[in-house]
Order: sequence, then C-alpha cells, then structure tokens
Amino acid sequence: MKDNKETKEKLLTSAKKEFIEKGYLSASLRNICKNAGVTTGALYFFFEDKQDLYGALVAEPIKKLHAVMNRHYAEEQAQINAGLLMETDRDDDVEAAIAILRCLYLHRDEFMMLLTKSQGSCYEKITDDFVMITEKHFRLIADNMEKCYGAPRVADYLIHWIAHMLIDAFIHILTHEVSEEAAVVHVQQVIKYMIGGWFGLFAPEMKD
Repeated sequence: MKDNKETKEKLLTSAKKEFIEKGYLSASLRNICKNAGVTTGALYFFFEDKQDLYGALVAEPIKKLHAVMNRHYAEEQAQINAGLLMETDRDDDVEAAIAILRCLYLHRDEFMMLLTKSQGSCYEKITDDFVMITEKHFRLIADNMEKCYGAPRVADYLIHWIAHMLIDAFIHILTHEVSEEAAVVHVQQVIKYMIGGWFGLFAPEMKD
C-alpha cells in the first residue's frame, strides 16, 4: 500500500511538471513515467489515460472553488428570501471574494494549468462554467432588485457581461500577480467598484 501511494505521488508530481511546462496537448505520458522513474504500466494501474491523470490534479481544486462560490451564493439567496439583500454595505461580498482568491492561490499551479495549459482536455472551457454559475446567480439577484426598486429589467446580455467581467477579473489577478497579499488588495478594489456599478443599475435615472 505504501509503495502504491508513493508511486502514485511520483506520477502526479511528474505529471504536474509536464503539464505546466508543455500543456495538456503536448504533454507526454512516456516522459511523465520516465521522470517519475516508473513504467507506463504503473501509470495505467492508477489512471485510465492522460485525461484521467490531468483530472487527478485539477478536479479537487475545482471542487473546492465551487464550494466557496456556492456557499456565498447560497448565503445571498437566503438574504434575498429574508429581504436583506438591498443593503448597500456589502462587506460580505468583499469577504467572499477574498475567500475565492485564497482558494485560487492555495492551488495556484493547478488553476494556472487550467487557465493556460488545458487546451485539448475536457477542462479547456472551465472558465465558461464559472461564468455560467455566476450569471445564473446574478440574474436571480437582478430579478429581485428590479422588483424592489421598480427598475426596468436588466438585459440578459448585460448580466452575462457582468458575470464574465467578474470572472475575468479573478483570472487577470491570478495570472498577473504573484503575491497573494497584493492580489487581496486588488480584488477588494475590484469588488467595491463592481458593487457601485451593480447598485447603479437600479438607481432612479437622473433627470435634467
């Protein structure tokens, strides 16, 4: 059992290095096995194929990120049900953004793999998945706020754009800022900016 665990860890370490350096498409299972000091037969004992091996590296970080996002969205849903979401002091949004960022930086190598080295794998459109989750939640919030403020309906394309802009902001920070603490400062500013814009969508129009 111990030998199997060590062999699997060697394969995962070697695979991570190979995927980061060459990307999913160009990564070689033969090189991964060679650098791990094991046979290809050993690899297929643990993993079905290259996709399964790649998934073994990124699936758990994705699951953790989903959990952080869904927890925040569930809390906002509860606030909607309690009629509390209209508060303009949205410190909880900033805290949630920081929690998301912490998760991203805790698994930075894996998320960098997903964002820049996943072409050809089943994960290459992972960004779209997170946009879709966020867009669905933003649509729900917008529908509720439209009723509360008596504001016109926000177009679906705009909700999609805002969701995309938020996810893109996290991606930009992660891929351009090495320092996690500097990234936290950046994301706080981004969220405060977006909160202002979001509530501005439902504010009464100024008349001359």
